Amino acid sequence: MHEMGIANSILDGVAKELRRRPGNRAVKVGVRIGEMAGVDPDSLSFAFEALTLDTPLAGLVLDIEFRAPRSRCRDCSYEFEVRNFELLCPGCGGVNAECISGDEMEFAYLEVEEDEPCAAGRESSE
Repeated sequence: MHEMGIANSILDGVAKELRRRPGNRAVKVGVRIGEMAGVDPDSLSFAFEALTLDTPLAGLVLDIEFRAPRSRCRDCSYEFEVRNFELLCPGCGGVNAECISGDEMEFAYLEVEEDEPCAAGRESSE
């Protein structure tokens, strides 16, 4: 299951970003994955949860945005979503299209919260 490796890579990226932001806690990580990347979303979510269980990242939410394949016609430059592997350009009817997205895997965002020091035990300045 290569989803375990993908989940591990996502968590490596989160950990790297958190090292750059001491005192912050990761809350949610978003990734964009093309439908043609061959990733099963349920398996990825399961692997992600298993890898974060009983770690400082437990409870981190994984938001997966799946992207449909898109192509661009080389003849008229029309961009279109590919459905059912139909590569006929809706703009000009040509068949000279190139894939421009749909197989990507990338970080979209990382939501963090700043850990606030506990006010208990501090003396009041009043």
